[in-house]
Amino acid sequence: MEEGLRLQKYLVLAGAAPSRRKAEELIRGGRVTVNGAVARLGARVHPGDEVRVGGRKAELPERRVVLALHKPKGYETTRTSRSGAPTVYELLPELPGLHPVGRLDRDSEGLLLFTNDGALTQRLTHPRYGVKKVYRVWSRKGTPPSDLLRKLERGVTLKSGVRVQALKARPKEGGAVITLTEGKKREVRYMMAAIGYPVERLVRVKMGPIRLGGQKPGTWRELSASELGALDRAAFGPEEDEPPPRSAKR
Repeated sequence: MEEGLRLQKYLVLAGAAPSRRKAEELIRGGRVTVNGAVARLGARVHPGDEVRVGGRKAELPERRVVLALHKPKGYETTRTSRSGAPTVYELLPELPGLHPVGRLDRDSEGLLLFTNDGALTQRLTHPRYGVKKVYRVWSRKGTPPSDLLRKLERGVTLKSGVRVQALKARPKEGGAVITLTEGKKREVRYMMAAIGYPVERLVRVKMGPIRLGGQKPGTWRELSASELGALDRAAFGPEEDEPPPRSAKR
């Protein structure tokens, strides 16, 4: 018999709660029913079960889809372009509810995830959840010295008055590798300009546990089951009752 999904996780994946903590509050408050019975913490949802929150049915997407696109330069992350530039949707299959997990500006390249799962999108893009995004950048001025990149880790104030900070910034031939846990518009470009090394090329190479790898520009692929599991753990954390590793001391 399948173990099913923990009810808290089910509510988040169904978009009925923004986090497991909120899901637990709904359950404790008696607002969640499974097959007509008021649910309790620790309940699991199995195929065919009917879950309702405040009387409204909470359902998972018919089939959760997560795609990885290698966005080429020149494409806009929008469904309709006002400028007449090509859009990323021209590269993707037609699937209901498919939307980008964050964005890359027209001049940027690299890994861009798409899904029909709104809860996953929220967890991967909101800075409070700390999901890492890694960018490889090249500058027309070459490789910045380490001391300048460390300034980005301490935080810099942009001309706009906004303060930004990299989780990690390391020199790499011709530029740098920048790791962020947020994704403000053109943030990496502004950060590099702030230390005097304007970006000539920017490629997002990793988001959470998902890597761009050798995927060719303009191509997409559906994530494997193991990648989806890793992505869920990065976004939502491990199951509360997940057993410890075999090597762990008891």
